[in-house]
Amino acid sequence: MRKLALPDEILLSIQQPARYIGGEVNMCVKDPKDVAIRFAMCFPDVYEIGMSHLGIQILYDMFNRREDTYCERVYSPWTDLDKILRENKIPLFALESQEPIKNFDFLGITLQYEMCYTNILQILDLSQIPIHSRDRGDEYPIVIGGGPCAYNPEPLADFFDLFYIGEGETVYDRLLDAYLENKKQGGNRHKFFEMAARIPGIYVPSFYDVTYNKDGTVRGFKPNNINASEKVTKELVMNMDHAPYIEKPLVPFQKVTQDRVVLEIQRGCIRGCRFCQAGNVYRPLRERGLDCLKSYAKQMLETTGHEEISLSSLSSSDYTHLPELVDFLIEQCSLRKVNISLPSLRIDAFSLDVMSKIQDVKKSSLTFAPEAGSQRLRDVINKGLTEEVILQGAAEAFKGGWNRVKLYFMLGLPTEQQEDMEGIALLSEKIAETYYDTVPKEQRHGKAQIVASSSFFVPKPFTPFQWARMCTKEEFLERAYIVKNKFKEMKNSKSLKYNWHEADVTVLEGVLARGDRKVGAVIEAAYRNGALFDSWSEYFDNSRWLKAFEKCGIDPDFYTVRERSLDEIFPWDFIDAGVSKEFLKREWLLALGQKVTPNCRQKCSGCGARQFGGGVCYENKN
Repeated sequence: MRKLALPDEILLSIQQPARYIGGEVNMCVKDPKDVAIRFAMCFPDVYEIGMSHLGIQILYDMFNRREDTYCERVYSPWTDLDKILRENKIPLFALESQEPIKNFDFLGITLQYEMCYTNILQILDLSQIPIHSRDRGDEYPIVIGGGPCAYNPEPLADFFDLFYIGEGETVYDRLLDAYLENKKQGGNRHKFFEMAARIPGIYVPSFYDVTYNKDGTVRGFKPNNINASEKVTKELVMNMDHAPYIEKPLVPFQKVTQDRVVLEIQRGCIRGCRFCQAGNVYRPLRERGLDCLKSYAKQMLETTGHEEISLSSLSSSDYTHLPELVDFLIEQCSLRKVNISLPSLRIDAFSLDVMSKIQDVKKSSLTFAPEAGSQRLRDVINKGLTEEVILQGAAEAFKGGWNRVKLYFMLGLPTEQQEDMEGIALLSEKIAETYYDTVPKEQRHGKAQIVASSSFFVPKPFTPFQWARMCTKEEFLERAYIVKNKFKEMKNSKSLKYNWHEADVTVLEGVLARGDRKVGAVIEAAYRNGALFDSWSEYFDNSRWLKAFEKCGIDPDFYTVRERSLDEIFPWDFIDAGVSKEFLKREWLLALGQKVTPNCRQKCSGCGARQFGGGVCYENKN
């Protein structure tokens, strides 16, 4: 029986002790003495968020299929336990074995969201691992980062030994084999880094030097070790049916954010929205086969006992075999009394028909994501959605019995004008009117409920908008108030509700998203100032960050509101993410000209993703 790292008196004094004891259904159990590699997989947020992350579940399952490897998990301790661990000098531990992370061979950290960066330092600090890579000797774990934010790893370069660029299923086995080979040969940490640098997709930040121009922009980025290449190309799974997937998902004892079976039907997207990083870096679209998905669905439902299954995809409606898959799931789930969740659907007749079949009589909310309030701005961002389609979809939904609609927009998009902002209220009003025009009074289930939410736009690396200027906090709030005031003028205002995201958090996200290595000092200073759980509004304190910027002599406006030239070298330009910089430039100029680019199934745009030799790029090609 495992001995818990925390005594009962501590577990009884903290919130939700189940976060820290492990033992979940389908947890992998191995004897640490019987393995050659111990890998701690970390999500730098609270347990409920981390347990909902599909990528970690996939890698956890994949690593533990190796007889020589034991993959365990660790999450950010909540603030109550954080305080206790520091006061009692208890090292952070893994859930499976309850043993200290500092005794492991690897600490792999998922980089999902920029606002978790201070939590990464918390993990290192509480694990009693030196925060800076340069200070770690052979006795410490190799710290490796991966995930969406690894497409600009530079703000975190000082804290990580390695970064994995791309999808984790492809070369991790080679990396772990290299580690064992180096160990067998008696090699040290540096020798392993040289072996790792020769593996595709692996970036060793200490093997590169950055120089800057007088204006602060990057002048050059060059390898300083012969094993490091000029470009690091992302790793990509091309045959989704042959890629590892979860056979027995972990089932927690407590409620988590995504408490359901997750079936990943495809990766990538054909749509080409110009603000969307995922839609660019996960190109090309690659589908899982129908038979493969049927098999995984049955297996995971049997091994978990979950009461809901959800399809995972950037745009589920674009999956070729969606009708057949949905029919299969309806049959399976009705037998098992399991609910079906279908996010990321486009609102068309088929989608509404599907949702009518799978939702109960009560009908939950429908979600549309117009992103912009006017057709002009939707063309700028290449949304590929017209007002006519939106209103027609809303009408069909209202006829089908729905009366609650959620609308998602962004404020601060490139070229945005006041009429685009006010268009958010006008479109919401038209959708409410559609309800009252479509549904006879005697058939209505109360009044229409239209909830419009706007986030603030952040230009992300490897998108056509990576050159765009970002708004200041004051500009964001001014735009939100313009929209809010317009909502008050609407005749159906009692059916409408409007809310928006925190502006100061968005500005900071923009700095971290497009930052360079100099930003690392700011992250560390903010952490020393007490910044932690910055993605949680109740804990975010912007003053801690402002003090950190001041202390480090860094102007955040340099990374946000500054105009960028088309020939500027970006901190992430050494990464080949599959989409060429020339394509992104072309799309940026098309955006400024309000020109729409067809989706990948309509016409190839020459983005560069064909180099991977598969996916949507080669559909129907001989």
